[in-house]
Amino acid sequence: MGGKDVRAVIDSSHAEIYAQVRETYLAHHRGETINPNSYFLRFPDKPDARIIALPALVRGSPSVAGLKWIGSFPDNIEHNVPRASAVLILNDFATGYPFACIEASQISAARTAASAVLGAELLQGARHADKVAVIGAGVISRTILEFFRGLGWDIGEVAVHDRVEDYARRWARRADESGYQGTVCATLPAAVEGADVVVLATTTAEPYLTDTGLLAPGQNVLNVSLRDLGPQLVLGSHNILDDVEHCLTARTSPHLAELECGHRRFIDGTLAQLMLGEVTLTRDKPRIFSPFGLGVLDIAVGLSVLRTGLEAGTPLAVPDFFAEVSRW
Repeated sequence: MGGKDVRAVIDSSHAEIYAQVRETYLAHHRGETINPNSYFLRFPDKPDARIIALPALVRGSPSVAGLKWIGSFPDNIEHNVPRASAVLILNDFATGYPFACIEASQISAARTAASAVLGAELLQGARHADKVAVIGAGVISRTILEFFRGLGWDIGEVAVHDRVEDYARRWARRADESGYQGTVCATLPAAVEGADVVVLATTTAEPYLTDTGLLAPGQNVLNVSLRDLGPQLVLGSHNILDDVEHCLTARTSPHLAELECGHRRFIDGTLAQLMLGEVTLTRDKPRIFSPFGLGVLDIAVGLSVLRTGLEAGTPLAVPDFFAEVSRW
């Protein structure tokens, strides 16, 4: 299933994808998924680039396994090429045979955006924010904006900051076209100041936000890019993760915080626990949601997109893809 067809389904299915992501988090919490560690293929001559394999299984009727293979090449941005490209393979759990290959950069962005907006709603307590700050004017933050709009969020101002001012201007223009008031902020602190929700969606590989006074008590931070925040900012905040074991790997901000303090007591719980009321947060500190990005979300959203596409007749069948379908 090609990217344009995938995009068409996503554009008309924000609420359905959001619900699918929410239910998949709960299923993961109940132990109804298998989500091994991601595998990172790295390159000595391209230290910023990586290709990641995310295998997973979502149990259900039927159960479906699969693999997202996603490349992240930040230097692409310098050539006006998206950072990420991906494919998703879905496998029949009864036989192990793959039955679908789907362009997945759109799926990856959509499941990331739905996860972020779900976190924002749970932390904020409503689909309303006087001000949302966006740090990093790229595809991921743009998709998060689309999900805010698609899910009917009432937002007074969307303040965007990017190291490349032209990207920020383009992003703010997209916000205006979406019906929000987009403003460009020359500095990151100006964008963050007074924001109810802060979206961190950059391509940074190492923490650069180290000022412990940057975030205000009660401010809700979507740590989507995972590596912007220094350990002390994490340790001075409430912390919600999507999956503790997965998020405390690969030198994410929470992982660096664990390495610095030697324990995990700074973690309040998971997003599923927050949904279920097993965790409550006060407003005496910033509240950070760090979603590592689970492969089970890609499988669930990809399967949902495929089913919608099949109803519309858009996926292309490949006759005789397997040379043999019987042993003798």
